[in-house]
Amino acid sequence: MKLSELVKTVKNSKRLGKGRASGWGKTSGRGTKGQKARSGGAKGPYFEGGQTPLVRRVPKRGFRNIFRKEVVVVNVGILDKNFSEGEEVCIQSLREKKIIRRKLPVKILGKGEVTKCLTVRVDKFSKTAREKIAKAGGIAEEIG
Repeated sequence: MKLSELVKTVKNSKRLGKGRASGWGKTSGRGTKGQKARSGGAKGPYFEGGQTPLVRRVPKRGFRNIFRKEVVVVNVGILDKNFSEGEEVCIQSLREKKIIRRKLPVKILGKGEVTKCLTVRVDKFSKTAREKIAKAGGIAEEIG
């Protein structure tokens, strides 16, 4: 490589307002007078020319509860389908069978029927889920 073979890669910046001869003198490419010619004249994407913006015209509804505790819900009917008699059901086994994916506490609800004797060890149970598991001869045990 020779010095004569070097190529300039850095582009000169536009030298705005440096006299008429530069081509960017006087108004510096901002056109003539008006809001957009002024400093800070660019309005946001929601600006509607002074009209009350849509964001403010449409009423707010509902709220987000910041104290909400998220849980992954699994019904007893799903346990009955995916596990065999006498098998232990825990968070790890639910993940392996791809019944749950998220890493959150698990709660068993009582929708569906249980015909198999299962030992279920998860974070929470509903009253009906606990009753159905016990009725089938299984054990419902809360962890943590």
